[in-house]
Amino acid sequence: MATSSTDITSLVHEPIDRDTLGAYVRGNGDGAIVIFDGFVRDHSKNRRTLYLEYEAYEPMALAKIQEIAAHLHNQFSIHRIAVVHRLGRLEIGETSVYIVVSAAHRAAAFDACRYAIDTLKRTVPIWKKEYFEDGSSWADGELPPVPSATSAVKPAS
Repeated sequence: MATSSTDITSLVHEPIDRDTLGAYVRGNGDGAIVIFDGFVRDHSKNRRTLYLEYEAYEPMALAKIQEIAAHLHNQFSIHRIAVVHRLGRLEIGETSVYIVVSAAHRAAAFDACRYAIDTLKRTVPIWKKEYFEDGSSWADGELPPVPSATSAVKPAS
């Protein structure tokens, strides 16, 4: 499966330009675009969230996002896709993941967008750490891999 050359799939460390992505995927032959805008909320599990940090195994995460985009083209009658995930520290209200799908008809765009976010959350190696007033914790099911014992050992100088 190959991603369409017109798709945007990326990991970024700066704010996501939502307006540009929405305008980019919209074509004259399309009748709908569907957008998923995942952003940082101010609470989690009855605790006030201060901010989040996202980490990723970037080469694999990008490859997985590209696989999702390719699958969307094979599975749904869509035109273009943009899937962008932000990494690093994000403040309350900032967009962490933005997915835009264009299609001739709304049903395909809705179905593809839903599939994209659900599959991204399940399969892409991106981890979220939540920071609260009284400490921090990794989000459920989102622990990053533990470094191997050999990678943690530094040679003596």
